[in-house]
Amino acid sequence: MFQLLLAVIYIAFISLGLPDALLGSAWPVMYREFGVSVSYAGIISMIIALGTVVSSLQSDRLTKKFGTGRVTAASVALTAFALFGFSLAHSFYALVFLALPYGLGAGSVDASLNNYVALHYKSRHMSWLHCMWGVGAAAGPYVMGFALAHGNTWNAGYRAIALLQTALTALLILSLPLWKRNDKTDAAERISGAAQLSPSGKATPSAFDSADTRPLSLKEIINLPGAKSVMLSFFCYAAVEQTSGLWAASYAVLHNGVSADTAARYASFVYLGITAGRALCGFISMYLNDTQMVRLGEIVILAGVILLFMPFGNAFTLLGFALTGLGCAPVFPSLIHATPHHFGVNKSQALIGVQMASAYIGNCMLPPLFGFIANRFGISFLPAYLLLFCTLMIASHERLIRLTKRRLESIV
Repeated sequence: MFQLLLAVIYIAFISLGLPDALLGSAWPVMYREFGVSVSYAGIISMIIALGTVVSSLQSDRLTKKFGTGRVTAASVALTAFALFGFSLAHSFYALVFLALPYGLGAGSVDASLNNYVALHYKSRHMSWLHCMWGVGAAAGPYVMGFALAHGNTWNAGYRAIALLQTALTALLILSLPLWKRNDKTDAAERISGAAQLSPSGKATPSAFDSADTRPLSLKEIINLPGAKSVMLSFFCYAAVEQTSGLWAASYAVLHNGVSADTAARYASFVYLGITAGRALCGFISMYLNDTQMVRLGEIVILAGVILLFMPFGNAFTLLGFALTGLGCAPVFPSLIHATPHHFGVNKSQALIGVQMASAYIGNCMLPPLFGFIANRFGISFLPAYLLLFCTLMIASHERLIRLTKRRLESIV
């Protein structure tokens, strides 16, 4: 039964990824129909991100009150409602209105499922979970492209994804009895995948160090030892992943002088590296713990960024972006999976909520910030920009490890 629930969670994460790339793939058609500027996609994207940040920060309160299963089912239902609304929309302002429930649904399910897997499953399952998100994110544009290629409007693409989300909502409602395993005893039994092991081979006390189960305020969360460090780690991770993915093609065209169609493949290599890397990391994590997986990813990212500095032609640039994506693969899931170890079982949902919010804020702010820098100083600053945030990410993660070690030593 436990493995059956894992299959449901995997399907839910594929579904979570499906809508993420829809707006970008459909917008070249949508903005002409609505008679707005092509830049207006940023408004919709920002509102979705705002809703996602808000719901991520509320995930601790909602999950402790209603349980992961109910929160997930309700969140997917809310997303399905927003997608159906998108499929019926005939004005830009309707999209603005619907973008908020779109983001609210995505944030809650993302934070809740990540915490559930961190508590109940091993590290490899977290890597494969995020690989499933990549599958969904890659499949969404194909669904939209299929609709447009067969004489349908963009509305049909959104309607198809909305129907898939509705089917998933029904599946999640039917699976609610399976989620009852999400209790403290079961979490303790399975925390070995999230906690580091002591020399004796037993789980460290970090998984069980608090009897306080009340929801934490945002101020209380931020004041926890290590919270600021892990938030900065996620913020910087988002800078590296999203900036490299968004600006790889432009860098190849403007800095390397390659054609636009060839440059498009540079961006795809970032995301191919992430998706394939997470599938591979599921196996590697059987031999390395979460801290080692994060450090491995950071080293690979650093190698990829350094290659971007090398003036040796397109092959090195392509390899640099591929390695950057590959290095990103273990960092995000392993950082999430280590949350119960760093902060304890009862605080993990609260911390994962702010971690996800930090990543979403980074997604919104940092790629556009580089756009401003590129416009003013040139696209050639991309490797230096990525190196800055990679260095900050490594420093903040190492500080988190030191603070956790100090806390565990004080407990023992």
